[in-house]
Amino acid sequence: MGIPRILIESALRIINELGGKALVLMEEVPEDEIPEVEVTVVIVGSSFDVDDGRVKRVSIPQNLDLDNVLNLLSAFLLEHNILREGESFVYVTRHTIGIKTVKKSLSAMRGFFAQNQNVLQRLLEIAIELSVEGREGTPVGTIFVIGDTRRVLRHSHQLIPNPFKGHRINVLDRDSKEIIKEFAQLDGAFVIREDGRISAAGRYLEVEPKVIDLMLPPGLGSRHIAAAGITKITKAMAISLSESGTIRIFKNGLMLLEYNPRIRY
Repeated sequence: MGIPRILIESALRIINELGGKALVLMEEVPEDEIPEVEVTVVIVGSSFDVDDGRVKRVSIPQNLDLDNVLNLLSAFLLEHNILREGESFVYVTRHTIGIKTVKKSLSAMRGFFAQNQNVLQRLLEIAIELSVEGREGTPVGTIFVIGDTRRVLRHSHQLIPNPFKGHRINVLDRDSKEIIKEFAQLDGAFVIREDGRISAAGRYLEVEPKVIDLMLPPGLGSRHIAAAGITKITKAMAISLSESGTIRIFKNGLMLLEYNPRIRY
């Protein structure tokens, strides 16, 4: 069962009355059921495509809570100049209709969708699994640093011999997940190329928080600060997972997303 047509029709009336700028359908719908409207239609599904002028498709992990999904959708709409700060979109799920206004703070999320979305989603899914399951029942904390690999390597060093040296393991490979989970137990960070190939694990990120003036919420541990810091001094994005299960995504030294799948929201 997909989104009932009556909900889509109701959402369109709300858009007309409130002057919304986009309609977001929170799951795939058949091509012939995509409404012909003047505003942009965004479909949240398994594919990622921004080439179509009228309909945009975006892939977001569905095991995130709704607030984080909506924040990522806001970032997507901002990044593709569909919405500006202060403007709203209407979203529809199988059961609900909602309205989301893009807040000024969400402009910090620009750049999120500049990364390879398949790689980012894959790593986020692995982080969520590690948060919920741990590794053999033990909580695991780790960092994934994606992109700008040369600079990241320049601002880090090996804590242990690099287990991925000489190997061509990619996070998108079907069999790579268990390997990544195994090495997530090591101290240090994973360094992953834009295309998903793992360059290294067990890297110590050389970050001086006082020097680079990070603007972060109080109370973050050293792992999250290191993840934020490396994105401030490089163009990389970082996903950090604490041993308490909290996942945070950083870009440009700022926190874009915070989520603990162990907590029911």
